[in-house]
Amino acid sequence: MSEDFNMSMRKFLKQVGVTSQQAIEEAARKAGGTDGKTFEARMVLTIDGLDLEHVVTGTIKG
Repeated sequence: MSEDFNMSMRKFLKQVGVTSQQAIEEAARKAGGTDGKTFEARMVLTIDGLDLEHVVTGTIKG
C-alpha cells in the first residue's frame, strides 16, 4: 500500500474513533447515565469500491 493510502486510512479511522466516542457519550447522557448497565455494540464499516463490509461487535459496560 502507498504511504498516501495508509495516511488517509489512519486519518479516517481516527475520525471514526473520536466521533464515535462523542456520539456514545452523548447518547449515554441522554439515557440518564450508564452506571450498572451493559450495552451490546455493533459497528459496521463499508467501503464502496472495495466490496468491503466489516462488522465489529462488543460489549460496553457502565
